[in-house]
Amino acid sequence: MDRFDAIRTLIAAVDGGSLSAASRRLGTPLPTVSRKVSELEAHLGAQLLVRTSRKLILTNAGADFVAAARRLLDALGEAERAASGEYQTPRGELLVTASLRFGKAMLTPVVLDFLAAYPQVSVRIIAADTIVDLVENHVDVAVRIGRLPDSNLVARRVGETRWLICASPDYLARRGTPQHAEDLEDHDCIAFEGLQPVRSWTLGTGAAARTIAIRPRFGGNTADAVIEAACAGVGIARLLSYQAAQAIAAGQLVTLLDSCSPPPMPVHLVHAGQPVLPLKLRAFLDFVAPRLRASLAAPMA
Repeated sequence: MDRFDAIRTLIAAVDGGSLSAASRRLGTPLPTVSRKVSELEAHLGAQLLVRTSRKLILTNAGADFVAAARRLLDALGEAERAASGEYQTPRGELLVTASLRFGKAMLTPVVLDFLAAYPQVSVRIIAADTIVDLVENHVDVAVRIGRLPDSNLVARRVGETRWLICASPDYLARRGTPQHAEDLEDHDCIAFEGLQPVRSWTLGTGAAARTIAIRPRFGGNTADAVIEAACAGVGIARLLSYQAAQAIAAGQLVTLLDSCSPPPMPVHLVHAGQPVLPLKLRAFLDFVAPRLRASLAAPMA
């Protein structure tokens, strides 16, 4: 039995919540995952997991062992990175996440420049309009927009973005231009929504903030879908400034009710805190942060 391999399999099962989740993450057949965990338990002479039909539950011995095993694997990883030169020159792979539109419009161009400057580093960008757990998915850096919850993550602010109310010139020619926030209740709107419907927008700041009911004619769970519908004249959309910038510059969308905009939202680069940052991560943060800051500070970004 390869004990390190068995330990990694056990931790993957614990983090994923099931043996099948570990199988998917590791690309290992489910029977092999089950066998490795069983062999580790037999080797230790202790039951580590209670397997139910819904989830895995760590025993007391299992909880103690997993905590110690994580420290062991972290120390081994540090030793391997030091031996391979990761702390002497930036090298290796980085996994980065961002929302779909931000990843496409803002992050990817900067990352391509980073790759040209650091030929020994490779980067994978996972773009998704959902929050990706950094620790569980072994993500090195995430772009987070909005107020950050309290956590052990380390954040570097790179700018801000703001909500814009937008519509196509064609729509406004047909339906008229709203002059006040309340006028939106009489217009067709486009909702940026997932499985839960969105039927109101909050506009204004401070004491002037108010919630306006909207009547969506179209809803989509990606910024691209909302932008496409707005440019097609389906209705009025609420978009973040970086999402709408290209369509506004091309004259496909115009902004409305600018005086009713809510407060800007911060944009951060977030990563898990480490005692010593690998050079590849430090180089990435130092390279990307000022360039994103400049892009976000540009007009209509």
